[in-house]
Amino acid sequence: MSGISSLLAILAPSERDSFFPSDLFKEVQAISPDFQLLSPEGISPADFARELAAHNPEVILTGWQAIPLPAELPPRLRYLCYVTGSVQRLVTRSQLAAGLLVTNWGSSISRTIAECALFHTLACLRRSTHWAFSIHHEKGWRDEWEQVESLFERRVGIHGYGAIAREFLKLLQPFGCRVAVLAPDFDDAASAQTGATPAASLEALFADNDIVVELAPLNPATTGCVTEKHLRLIRPGGVFVNVARAAITDEAALLRVASEGQIQVGLDVFVQEPMPEESPWRGLRNVSLTPHIAGPTRDRYADAGAHALKNLQAYAAGQSLTALITPEIYDLAT
Repeated sequence: MSGISSLLAILAPSERDSFFPSDLFKEVQAISPDFQLLSPEGISPADFARELAAHNPEVILTGWQAIPLPAELPPRLRYLCYVTGSVQRLVTRSQLAAGLLVTNWGSSISRTIAECALFHTLACLRRSTHWAFSIHHEKGWRDEWEQVESLFERRVGIHGYGAIAREFLKLLQPFGCRVAVLAPDFDDAASAQTGATPAASLEALFADNDIVVELAPLNPATTGCVTEKHLRLIRPGGVFVNVARAAITDEAALLRVASEGQIQVGLDVFVQEPMPEESPWRGLRNVSLTPHIAGPTRDRYADAGAHALKNLQAYAAGQSLTALITPEIYDLAT
């Protein structure tokens, strides 16, 4: 394979400008001699199917506002380069199994999610929600200030060892923490490379550390694995942070434990999203909340765009793609 015969970019103007600013978009355009740009805004699925058949591209580049592919794909289509996350609403498993190549943003967003985990960790230790209530709403000042703690030289437990956990480990380095990791793929080589130690069990991860950060993938083995028993192993004043998936924990149990006020909790993910107005999570002074925004901040969308460009260039050169969605990965996607 050499080059891309036809590339159709299906991007809204806002997506194009955010993910492919200026020179980056010029590089995308230069990949194929037959480059076409189509905005998905206001196009019905039927009109989109006709447009797609008329273009008959070899490669599609698209983002959040993408329209699902029709059941009958254009005969030349070989590769869908999705610049963002889950592809389940765009393609079917049978299309993947039939040979359609699909990639997403992969680990290009991992460092921003790790950054959000660090933010919640620090917000919990520094009791930021408490001060927001005290200073903004109650006109208070330094009440309970002696409960504020630092991250330096603390014991941190990490559940998971994927790309986000690896980035989080890098962010922890300046703090001199003693880190334990629980994950099936955290072996002796990973321990030697990171300086972290393997945790003996999930119970040990929660019992032996001041801070526990949930970064495991959601799959059949991890769904509901963090129970009330584990959460009650966290010492008073300890911290639990989850920026992975809410369903890894028993959320009702986490709410019960958090409501008692003995531990600090930082959350970016919830079982029900958007959070209902009457949610009991609202108003807890010991809980730091963000509305599922741990992924790339707008100023870092270009990271995902650069990753997509590298995959397009690799495809054009006949090289391997990164963040390839196989049927097996498709089945596990959340």
